[in-house]
Amino acid sequence: MIDWKEIILRLALASFFGALVGIERERKDWAAGMRTHMLVCVGSALTMLVSAYGFQDILTAEDHVTLDPSRVAAQVISGIGFIGAGTILFLKEGVVKGLTTASGLWTVAAVGLATGGGMYFAALATTLLAIIILWVLQPVERRFFGGGKQKSLRIVAKDQESSATVINRIFQGSGWKITSCHLVRSGEEFILAFRFRNAEKTALATLVTELQSDPTVTEVQWEN
Repeated sequence: MIDWKEIILRLALASFFGALVGIERERKDWAAGMRTHMLVCVGSALTMLVSAYGFQDILTAEDHVTLDPSRVAAQVISGIGFIGAGTILFLKEGVVKGLTTASGLWTVAAVGLATGGGMYFAALATTLLAIIILWVLQPVERRFFGGGKQKSLRIVAKDQESSATVINRIFQGSGWKITSCHLVRSGEEFILAFRFRNAEKTALATLVTELQSDPTVTEVQWEN
């Protein structure tokens, strides 16, 4: 059986490596962020531990053993994808919900395999790591990345000149990061759609109030 220190080391390294990839994806505003990648990586590490060490007692109990219980791990991990897919919701363009939940289910499946294989410490360690990733690290993710949440602002301007004024006002503002900007002409009016990341509510509320009082702006919509 693998030493418990080696188990901790491998799971911790998997968590760290998953976080590195997740942070990079988070920076580019992908739906699957830091915690999702960490959970998938930790779950994969545990699955590998189960496949390599979880069934040694059975395989070495008697001579001429032909049973290969480790194949069950592969089947379970493949099958859990159907359940995980059911928790993922595509709400609208760029907005996906349920990825962390799906990866949590996938990790829990690996925890169950470890427990069934007698790797109690590995299962416990992974459970604790998953709780830390889902609960303790959530405020950290929200603090530095905004938790993957964005705010949308739709503005209808009367003419091209007023739309250019609105664009300049928004890009010169502070307290948020603009992730996308779309401009569409509809007759004489111009429709502007902005998406913000890490936007402060007070700053956006002030901007909306200013736009509503602008006579060249006919409509303002703000969505969380």
